[in-house]
Amino acid sequence: MQKIKNLYHLIQSLVANIYYGFPSRKLKVIGVTGTDGKTTTTHLIYHILKSAGKKVSMISSVYANIAGQTHDTGFHVTTPDVFPLQRFLRQSVAAGDEYFVLETTSHALAQNRVSNIHFEAAVVSNITHEHLDFHKSYQDYVKSKAILLKNAKITLLNRDDKSFLFLKNLLEKKYFTYGFRQKTDYHVDPNKKFNLNLTNFNKYNYLAAYALTDLLGLNEQKIITAIKTFKLPQGRLEIVVKKPITVLIDFAHTPNALHEVLSEVKKRLLKSNSRLIHVFGSAGLRDSSKRPLMGKESGKYADIVILTEEDYRTEDPLQIAKQIATGIQEKGFKFIDSNYSNNWNKNLYSIVLDRKKAIETAIEIAKPGDIVILTGKSHEKSLCRDKTEYPWDEKKAVMEAIKKYK
Repeated sequence: MQKIKNLYHLIQSLVANIYYGFPSRKLKVIGVTGTDGKTTTTHLIYHILKSAGKKVSMISSVYANIAGQTHDTGFHVTTPDVFPLQRFLRQSVAAGDEYFVLETTSHALAQNRVSNIHFEAAVVSNITHEHLDFHKSYQDYVKSKAILLKNAKITLLNRDDKSFLFLKNLLEKKYFTYGFRQKTDYHVDPNKKFNLNLTNFNKYNYLAAYALTDLLGLNEQKIITAIKTFKLPQGRLEIVVKKPITVLIDFAHTPNALHEVLSEVKKRLLKSNSRLIHVFGSAGLRDSSKRPLMGKESGKYADIVILTEEDYRTEDPLQIAKQIATGIQEKGFKFIDSNYSNNWNKNLYSIVLDRKKAIETAIEIAKPGDIVILTGKSHEKSLCRDKTEYPWDEKKAVMEAIKKYK
């Protein structure tokens, strides 16, 4: 069945390219792929190019920016389907763009939705545990990412990521590397070179963008100037409230992303004797094997965990929460019923399936100095319950809860 779908998308892609005149041939398309960090890297490459005076458009999981006009790409969409994607590329050509930065998912690659696109350059951020419901194995997941890298003129790999060992054996071509732990083509510390104070995971994103734009031939001083003025995309470790408690939102929805985000928040922002309260869930009809691993990462860094819904679709949200909870319990956490207890000590978790109520609970129990972090939804504007998309605004839910309880 999947092979038939992939063939269907391949034919669709060819038809769409013919209809729109193979627009990617008239652009320098930059593909950004990876499990975590690809949105930030996409936006940063776009920002560098634009700041350097280049005409450029972009598609990311947050939105599409085509010739200065912002477009919604749809619910839970990163790489659009073939016809809207080719339409965006055609509009970019019509606007006289030279570059197009495309956040490119493994699904889009494996399903042939980006076939017939000519990629000038490609970069991989990292490849960690995700989408194994679709790809079946980590090796197959890496192979799908390699499709992009094989088809690009310029290829940039993360030398420090475990995917490198697989990718280098899949690529029968020259490639460039970046990283900090091993000998690489690009290994500068962005914090020192650009005088920044980046988290560990963003150091990789910034280095990747710096390296790629250097490979494209941009002036180094223009790259550095642009990097210093860059602001993270919406919903990426975004501070929504600072006092009397701190509330952050982030898109982290994989075990690795939770590890990176929670560890940095605890190390950088959490004061002694304060608590880190984590609210999150896991999407339904998606890779279920990652759920206990996500719970384990949350239990490793958070003091209190509130499990809730996150686009459960036709799955039972309670069962999803219980699967996550197995990982939290491994870290010694005990269950507390939020309806019957006010004794919120450390190493406790609860299940509050309604996301709005879960956020209210977290903010209600937070004391001055505590940090509440909400992960998984971030910039997304809908919650999928059963087969219906309901309007959702994470930041709005936070502000309403703050007004109610603080």
